[in-house]
Amino acid sequence: MHSAVIYSSIASKIILAAKENGLQGADDLLIAAIVHVLNKAQLGKNISNKDCFTLVPVPSSKHARRRRGRSFIVDITHTISQITGIGVNDCLQVSRGVSDQSGLSRVQRSSNMLGAFSLKSGAVLRGDAIVIDDVITTGATLREAARALNSKGSHGFGSVCAVTACVAQPLR
Repeated sequence: MHSAVIYSSIASKIILAAKENGLQGADDLLIAAIVHVLNKAQLGKNISNKDCFTLVPVPSSKHARRRRGRSFIVDITHTISQITGIGVNDCLQVSRGVSDQSGLSRVQRSSNMLGAFSLKSGAVLRGDAIVIDDVITTGATLREAARALNSKGSHGFGSVCAVTACVAQPLR
């Protein structure tokens, strides 16, 4: 897992401004942070060989998409792809409802997310996955994304790693 900055009150405000208010300047800051991490990360292979990697955005629920008017992470992941030249595979979907994660303990978050994602019908998996999300607190969402990516009984993606804009320290 690779992140650009430590989660703080300022980072929280930027994420909320992007996620909930759709402010382009906030989106740009998160995109720049994730692009920076992708450019600096040692992801097991030479990142300059972009064909080996696929960006996989963490999906939003239908309710969140309706409320926000967009699929936040999917949208910024497409912009990240344009900047880096790494392809996007929007292959994950929310397959069941989950509770709001804020205020939940590590154990509650893991239980809340278990089985929450699945692969979209017809998804074709190749290369190594770089799961993109805004913030990591316990890792429950990213673990669930990795589980779903490998759910077909094969590891078609090879390795799965994650890149986020922010990381809570210590992980809760």
